[in-house]
Amino acid sequence: MNIYIRYFDKETLVPTVGDAIDFLESLPDIEVDDFLRKDLSQFIASDNVYPKRYKVRGRNYFIVIKTNAESMAQFKNNGNNAREAVGQEKIRKVRPNPMPNDQDMQPGWYDGSLLFKRVIPIPMTQKFQYVDTMFAARVKAVSRLDCYNKIIDHLHSRPDIDPRSQFPSPKGKNFECHYRGFTVEN
Repeated sequence: MNIYIRYFDKETLVPTVGDAIDFLESLPDIEVDDFLRKDLSQFIASDNVYPKRYKVRGRNYFIVIKTNAESMAQFKNNGNNAREAVGQEKIRKVRPNPMPNDQDMQPGWYDGSLLFKRVIPIPMTQKFQYVDTMFAARVKAVSRLDCYNKIIDHLHSRPDIDPRSQFPSPKGKNFECHYRGFTVEN
């Protein structure tokens, strides 16, 4: 196990804690005290595989990484390979959206439900509070978005729903819509 240390543009790859401390002592900005020696030794001896950074002052840090690389070139190459693998993994993990597109035209009946923040007056204090309210309806619509819009229009037209109520996005988790078909049996 080797130790990689970097402070701004100064970096090294050393095999022992003693060599790491010697490198840190050679840097004029870093004050090596007993606490740093002890903490660095404990970090290197631990099973922790994550990099550790030490604060020098203000927003200046130096970083310590445990690695199996035998040379600086191998260490840098391993980092590039890891970044490439992570980038490829992110590309592979892109999944198609299980929700249908809001614009897909599919006329028929939809069961739509949404959870919205309803404004309720408190008579004693003349203040208002937001209460989570579930509303569900079966709507004849041409798309998922049309179903959402018809439910929102209905709620806005009701006199018992305060206009300050907050409604979820049609793409959010608080709106659900299921296509029932062109004809519906109760």
